[in-house]
Amino acid sequence: MHADLLFTGGPVLTPEGRTATAVAVTGDRITAVGHAEVRELAGPRTEVVDLAGRLLLPGFQDAHVHPVPAGLELSQCDLTGRTTAEETVAAVRAYADAHPEREWILGGGWSMEAFAGGTPSKELLDAVVPDRPVYLPNRDHHGAWVNSRALELAGIGRSTPDPADGRIERDASGEPSGTLQEGAMQLVGRLTPPAGPADRLAALLHAQRHLHALGITAWQDALVGDFLGMDDPAQAYLSAAAEGSLTARVVGALWWDRERGAEQIPELVARREALSRGRFRAGTVKLMLDGVAENHTAALLDPYLDRCGCATANRGKSFIDPEQLPRHVTELDALGFQCHFHALGDRAVRDALDAVEAARAANGPSDTRPHLAHLQVVHPDDVPRFARLGATANIQPLWAAHEPQMDELTIPFLGPERAARQYPFGSLLRSGARLAAGSDWPVSSPDPLQGIHVAVNRVEPGGAGPVFLPGERLGLAEALTAYTAGSAYVNHLDDSGRVAVGALADLVVLDRDPFADGPEAIAGTAVALTYVGGECVYTAG
Repeated sequence: MHADLLFTGGPVLTPEGRTATAVAVTGDRITAVGHAEVRELAGPRTEVVDLAGRLLLPGFQDAHVHPVPAGLELSQCDLTGRTTAEETVAAVRAYADAHPEREWILGGGWSMEAFAGGTPSKELLDAVVPDRPVYLPNRDHHGAWVNSRALELAGIGRSTPDPADGRIERDASGEPSGTLQEGAMQLVGRLTPPAGPADRLAALLHAQRHLHALGITAWQDALVGDFLGMDDPAQAYLSAAAEGSLTARVVGALWWDRERGAEQIPELVARREALSRGRFRAGTVKLMLDGVAENHTAALLDPYLDRCGCATANRGKSFIDPEQLPRHVTELDALGFQCHFHALGDRAVRDALDAVEAARAANGPSDTRPHLAHLQVVHPDDVPRFARLGATANIQPLWAAHEPQMDELTIPFLGPERAARQYPFGSLLRSGARLAAGSDWPVSSPDPLQGIHVAVNRVEPGGAGPVFLPGERLGLAEALTAYTAGSAYVNHLDDSGRVAVGALADLVVLDRDPFADGPEAIAGTAVALTYVGGECVYTAG
């Protein structure tokens, strides 16, 4: 039988290493992996791709991403990449001037390091948009910047109490200053006009094109549901699956409402059944345990420090009661759900592992494949527990580098001992933990090659600063495995994530062989071709 598609003339990354130079695809499956003998499968209708020395590898999979919000932000007031207050405010002004018909100014992606203390003021927005409400989440989407009109519409004033799961930043007089943290975002976010079904579908397809261009063939959407004013992407996925425009393979992580308890589990069971169609399925539950370190809401075992280096009374926030969490996770595990934890601080990581351990003790071994995302600070005692419990470490490598948000808003408030425990990729791998990888886009770039560069070098792409905790670096093959086989494992896509006979032909051709150029050159690598099930979904240029 002749192959439909044949790759030849370059290195092929198989589970054993760069051990092949040719791959044949028939239908949506890989049917041969080898060398010159594979070329004998070429027939008159076979499409032959000359690798010309470029690397062929499995398609990347993002284990934690938010494509629909990312796609919507790209079509709104996108503040990504602005590094100063002046640039950011100018971008808001330009967008507002260009869209006088918009009732609200929406978008986001601003950088905390552009503003003193990471908390911009309402006055900066009032100066450029005085007459319409503005609601702009920052790049990590754990805080939002609003103007006076938005605060007025929401009824937020000096006497408004902080919600249990958030904080209203205030000036010296006690007045709301213009930044809302965590659950306080919803005080304004719930008033914003939701995107319509057509807008959400367009955002999904826009994001899908972008992800395919980066070599991503599958992903786990880390938030399917309603949260802090974000648009639920569920119907967009169902629509795309029904019309055949969903070319990626997608797992949806159903949002656990942190203001409720076990009574929501029957609803999650019903949603799992209703939201599985075509290449989209929703067999995961997302449990957000804490916040982020930059605004001091990540849950820590010991208190944050103040600017003088003294301990405060703040250990961050636990959004789900740690005493109830093991029971919730045990019940979800028994029902066959995968649990996807947002666990950033060392206390949240421990709470998640304790819950997984409780589920294992009650239910016995299972194939639910729980995973913990972000893992900014992990206590050394908890590192070996990942392998022991079969919990995957879902890493976001692009964050593991020196940059202003790390150096100015995080390290001083953690102190040197905890700061040295950040993003322990190497320690986790050496302990036997399985690594998956993702981006958390639109929090940061979804480009896997940029993330791989940081995982291997522990410096930002293009950066020449000091290496961030060099003992936690990964090798290139290890980082690639996290973005391919590792993420395929947490996505339960066992017939993908590897170049092997019988596997799905979800494949990527890079524009070079990054193994040949040294680790410093990884960030300069780009994707040339992306295939899903043997069908080309992206061609560079």
